[in-house]
Amino acid sequence: QVQLAESGGGLVQPGGSLRLSCAVSGFTADYYNIGWFRQAPGKEREGLTCFDSADDRTYYADSVKGRFTISRDNAKNTVYLQMNSLKPEDTAVYYCTTPCPYYCTGYGCSVTNHGYENWGQGTQVTVSS
Repeated sequence: QVQLAESGGGLVQPGGSLRLSCAVSGFTADYYNIGWFRQAPGKEREGLTCFDSADDRTYYADSVKGRFTISRDNAKNTVYLQMNSLKPEDTAVYYCTTPCPYYCTGYGCSVTNHGYENWGQGTQVTVSS
């Protein structure tokens, strides 16, 4: 059974950076997809990014495109989320998830805000001065 453990959250000033980590255990596969979503108090979950090894492509939500970057260290079974230029509206609990749902149309592919099957306990990110 897959297990995910997020860490690295904290308090950061607007414009600052954080790197979140997600330790993955319980499965090994040649094919996988993994990503991140977040949930702010009183708001719905928001899909942020998804990496799919099937085509070695990464997808980002418009709200974080250009600021957030997903990466992975296969040797450590760890996935990272580098977050730059943080804004107060980025304040939320952040979760990694696998598989990460996304959909594709003729205009491209986008992460979704639902359909998550596995996630960890989350890590709190607070952006405030």
